Amino acid sequence: MGNTSEKIQIRYFSGYIRNWKKLCSELGIEQNLSRAEREEKILIKAYEKWQLELTEHIYGMFAIALWDESLGRLFCIRDQVGQKQMFYSVIGNELICSGDINEIAAAPGFEKRLNKRMLGYYLFYGYPIGEETFYEGVYKLKPGHYLEWDGKNVSVHRYFAPLFTPDNSKSVEEWAKEIEATVDEIFSEERGDSEFPYKESFLSGGVDSSFLLASGDAQYANTVGYGVSGFDESELARHTAEILGKGFRVKMISPEEYFERIPEVIDKMGQPLGDASAVAFSLGCAAVKEHADVVYSGEGIDEFFGGYNAHKRELDPSWTYLTCSHIMSEELVKSLMLDSDDALRVEEPVEKLWAEVQSQDELGKKLTIDVAYWLEGDIYLNTDRTSTACGIELHTPFSDYRLFKLASKIPAEYKFMNGQNKYAFRLAASSKLPDEVAFRKKVGFPVPVRKWLKEEPFAAQIEAELFGEASRKLFNQTELKKLWDGYIGGEDFQWNRIYAIYVFLLWYDMKF
Repeated sequence: MGNTSEKIQIRYFSGYIRNWKKLCSELGIEQNLSRAEREEKILIKAYEKWQLELTEHIYGMFAIALWDESLGRLFCIRDQVGQKQMFYSVIGNELICSGDINEIAAAPGFEKRLNKRMLGYYLFYGYPIGEETFYEGVYKLKPGHYLEWDGKNVSVHRYFAPLFTPDNSKSVEEWAKEIEATVDEIFSEERGDSEFPYKESFLSGGVDSSFLLASGDAQYANTVGYGVSGFDESELARHTAEILGKGFRVKMISPEEYFERIPEVIDKMGQPLGDASAVAFSLGCAAVKEHADVVYSGEGIDEFFGGYNAHKRELDPSWTYLTCSHIMSEELVKSLMLDSDDALRVEEPVEKLWAEVQSQDELGKKLTIDVAYWLEGDIYLNTDRTSTACGIELHTPFSDYRLFKLASKIPAEYKFMNGQNKYAFRLAASSKLPDEVAFRKKVGFPVPVRKWLKEEPFAAQIEAELFGEASRKLFNQTELKKLWDGYIGGEDFQWNRIYAIYVFLLWYDMKF
């Protein structure tokens, strides 16, 4: 994109403007333009009308770089919850920004150096958390933030924080009706987009993707399966699709196909991600791409409405909530890393925001942290980069800012109620789903990697990587062998630690 004839130029845009018809009407833009022309005009005119408050008017997902000639400023803006990636670095006298960190790492003049602080954080959390990245000098623009570049200096500002402020004036049934109405509004815009007349949807056995399928215009549902007892939800998904009268496809994934795919996924991801579902998601996207260009996925609900077991556990008042997922202790991280920094504190990425949210109730505090860090650092990194690499456009209607604003007002007692998590959302879903689906125990896309890692020939290739040249530069081999031997010896809980280290080493070998 680039409008060189105007004082305002859109230099980068990645995303999808869901409410484009309304914005075209409001901003006086012809609707019959090509998508690229229309989006550029929307962004320019929205900035002219609302300046940086345009974020309150654009619903969808976005990462934007906008040049204002009159101010001599470049603004980079990322959507409220971070559905699209945005990285930046100052190289020489130029600020480089992109949703693909690989583009920045390959830019002329950029010197690649591993950020060992991020390695420490990654080993603890299992994903690249916060604004630092694995490359020294490359930063992630956090969700709900914008940066300003004047040609010499970068300043980063927060325009949105995912705070939860409960409104106790309504019943759970009234909140459920509002959820229904908001979901219907979002999907009325999706249905009204004639440029995408055919869409499909991902479907697990759970309520989120089931409500998504029931509410939207997807004609086919897609899931992945493994043929491994305890991990395969394809029959649950098939049953839901049949209830809703939708077509259904399942992509069966073999361990050979899974392990063959890992290097490609990590390469396109740009940074290591210890979430094993990313590879399965990539294979699922590739399967959908054979017959569709747009697919729906149900991300956002667990973090907005309280869907994880960690959200229910009582937290010691003296502790900092370190997101719903972390895979190692700080002590283990330091014992594994060579030349580990004794000053490394795993709380550091989240503690400033944690201090800000102490006036919220306990659930609100946890959800704020998970939306700000886990959702964007793991889930959206996975879904954005893998779908983009497969050439498919992923729409996440349940991550819409309007649904977050609604969820942020619903009291905690309506999110955990009658023995169910995200109860108000389930109640809304029951308007379109049978109770057996709407109130089914949470499920997702579990992957049987914990079993496959110790099977041959995969165990041999993992062991070779774990104790190879790159590993000897970075990890204490004695401590790493204890971890590996423990896993092989029956400590199955170690699987995600082994997987995260293996994925990092694959990435390191490719990039350094």
